[in-house]
This record gives sequence, C-alpha cells and structure tokens, in this order.
Amino acid sequence: MSKRYTVMVVPDRSSRVRRMRVSKRTLWGVIGFFIVLAAAIIASAFHYVSIVDQVRENSHLRGQNLELRNRLVNLHGKVVSIQSVLDRVQRFDTKLRAITQLSDPKRHLALGPFAGGSNGEGVFDGAGAVDPLVQSIGENPHLAARLIGERLDELVSEVEKREGSIRELETHLRGQKARLASTPSIWPARGWVTSGFGTRVDPYTGKRAMHRGLDIANQPGVPVVAPARGVVVFNGNSGGFGKVIVLDHGYGVRTRYGHLEETKVNIGDHVDRGDTVGSIGNTGRSTGPHLHYEVEVNGICENPRNYILDD
Repeated sequence: MSKRYTVMVVPDRSSRVRRMRVSKRTLWGVIGFFIVLAAAIIASAFHYVSIVDQVRENSHLRGQNLELRNRLVNLHGKVVSIQSVLDRVQRFDTKLRAITQLSDPKRHLALGPFAGGSNGEGVFDGAGAVDPLVQSIGENPHLAARLIGERLDELVSEVEKREGSIRELETHLRGQKARLASTPSIWPARGWVTSGFGTRVDPYTGKRAMHRGLDIANQPGVPVVAPARGVVVFNGNSGGFGKVIVLDHGYGVRTRYGHLEETKVNIGDHVDRGDTVGSIGNTGRSTGPHLHYEVEVNGICENPRNYILDD
C-alpha cells in the first residue's frame, strides 16, 4: 500500500480545518513540476538577458560599422585628392623634362611617367564604372580598409619616386638658368585655341594639311608677348601669315608669330620673357583675328603646348 500524506489547511478565522490526502507519488510529481517550472523561468530569464545584451551589442556594432564606413569614405576622398595632385605633379614634371631636354637618352637621366597604381586599379576607370574600393566600403568595410591601406602604400611609393624626380630636376635646373630663361614656357597671348598642332582640314583648300602651331583667337590689338628671352631675327610680311615676327632663343629654339596687327620690336632687339612684341591681328590668309604661334627646335616644329607651363 502506497504511503499517503495529509495536507491540512487551517483558515485564519474558521475553526473548520480542511484536510487533503495525497499519495507520495502525487506529492513528488507536484514538487517536480514546480521545480521544472522554476528552472524554465530561470532559464528564460537568462535567455532574455542574453538576447537583450546581444541586441545592445549588435546596435553598438552597427553604430561602429556606420562610423567606420563614414571614415573610410572620407579617407577614400583624401586618397583620390592625393592621387589627383600627384597626377598634376607628374604632368608638370613631364613638361619640365621636355623643355629642359632632361629626357635626352644620352643623359641617362629621365625617369619617365609613373603610372598611378601598381596593380592597375585606378580610382576611376574613365567609363563611369564603380570603383571596387568604393563598392566594398558599403559591403565590407574591413576589406575596404585593407584596400585603402594598399592604395596608400602605392601612393607613398609614388610620392617617393616623384620626390626623387623633382630633386633630380632641381639639381639639373640650377645649372640651366640661362637655358631656362631662353626656353618658351608661357602663353604668348590670351584667348581661345581654335586650332591645335597636327593634321587638320585646311579652311581654304578643304584638304588635310599639317598645322605646325597653335591658333589663338582674340580681339585685334590684344598684346602678344615673348614666351622667353630671345632676339628678334625677322620682322615683316611672310606670305599667308601676314605680318610675322620670329624670335631666336638660342639653343636651337625659335618661335614664330603670324597674322599680327602690328609689331612692337625691330630686328636685332633683345627681349625678355613677358615683353610685348606685337598684337593679335587678321593679316595674311586668315579667317578671323588670331595669333598663329609656332615653336621650332633645331629646324623642326614641335607642339607648342608641350612648352607651356602655366596652362
């Protein structure tokens, strides 16, 4: 016979006592139920606290990721800006080497243009495609941080090479003051370039022909200045170019100015960079007032733009 227990319930204000008889098995079942219930409540409480902590941590991480992305975007913008500056330095460096003949193979001095980015990944691809680095900032900030670090390493390497090139130029230019003073390096007149150096359709014959200089259009009378120190070796009419002045700058360099309205110098005059030698006109075979400007090196016409540093 199973053992039983009597549970007595005594009310506060009643003399009647309630008695309940329960078996041992039932009693232990009730106790076990409450133990399991208490354990479940405690486990649920711990689980809830854990979820709250995880939500709080996730919110904190989202905030950190957003801050990281914002910082990466700003850093990427600075990287792009630095690359742009280095590109301008490279172009300036290339022009200086061209006008000083520092790239002469016989001198073994030229470094040559430095390509931006050793891995071929430019900041922009020129076709409007999304830069992988920019895309990774939104998708994977940690990958973007690594890519930006790699790009910064490339920029540091490029800066070191540019620095070496500029120092080499500085050393070379210190001993080339006279040559530089005689090298055309500024615009001979202000205006609009209506025709560049190279093959074009001749406006009179309709056939393709070589254009050996720059046509700079502006109002008649706009001053034409010497782009470097030189001597006037020609001042007069020259066929289709109308009134023409030719300056000899030495070192095999000559500059020619055509279609002038008037000239301000005479043959044999010495001029310095920036001195007025004439004014834009419409003389000779011309479709409108403009200056025809040529740069000749050792008898061969070269693109004048390669010698203009202030564009």
